[in-house]
Amino acid sequence: MTAHTERPRRPQRPQIVLEVLERIQLTPHMVRIVAGGPGIAAVEDAGKTDAYTKMLFPHPDTDLTPPYDMEALREELPTELMPTRRTYSIRRFDLENGRIWIDFVVHGDRGVAGPWAMAARPGDAVVLGGIGGGYAPDPDAEWHLLAGDDSALPAVAAALEAMPRDAVGVAHLEVDSAADHQEIDAPDGIEVRWLHRDGAEPGTTSLLTDAVRETPWRDGRVQVFAHGERSAMKSLRPYLTDDRGLAKDQLSISAYWAHGRIEDAFQAEKREDIGRI
Repeated sequence: MTAHTERPRRPQRPQIVLEVLERIQLTPHMVRIVAGGPGIAAVEDAGKTDAYTKMLFPHPDTDLTPPYDMEALREELPTELMPTRRTYSIRRFDLENGRIWIDFVVHGDRGVAGPWAMAARPGDAVVLGGIGGGYAPDPDAEWHLLAGDDSALPAVAAALEAMPRDAVGVAHLEVDSAADHQEIDAPDGIEVRWLHRDGAEPGTTSLLTDAVRETPWRDGRVQVFAHGERSAMKSLRPYLTDDRGLAKDQLSISAYWAHGRIEDAFQAEKREDIGRI
């Protein structure tokens, strides 16, 4: 008879439980959730303008109270009723006032996080699974090039607002139409260019990649931040590294999502050739 040894549970990252303080409809396709409450004491601002968190959203047919013991829930609930993880940028840390901003792209009832944000009310739980990030504007860069679609708009806006007021460069932002423009406190020397899909499905145009390739290249050391749909980022990387000769420390490029993939499949594919940027 063989003895059975239970596999030890992997330690779970501590969850940060906040609450909705305010819901703001920024544009037709963007909702801002202002979150705070007693749990804000666990939130730290590491100074990265691409700060992100893996949020947890309970299934609407369950009545779960956060923080969620994910290991225990896996033993109790079928997979389809488990809380869902989605990755979102933190648009702004306002810890002096005990709050953070998280902006959500919304497309009707599609997805998990967007419909949650559309229906959110003050007092609703906001569950964060830790905060990461790796980019902040380099004050010594001689110019900046930023590019992102709707998903990267919060991170690009945060970067522009954190730059020295004498910073120069260009930021390309892809959205559906002029109705999706936002007020961004960018330095006067940064040209913010809005690119319009005009009804085309996100992830199906070359607007962003074309705009980056057509950007006049300035003299001096550039810092690039390019984030958005996976195929666009895979197309831009060789242009920036091979054609333009950027060093690793000059470039932050990553896929935030992939056309035709839900986040679970997208995250799984990051470990495969198709998902590598």
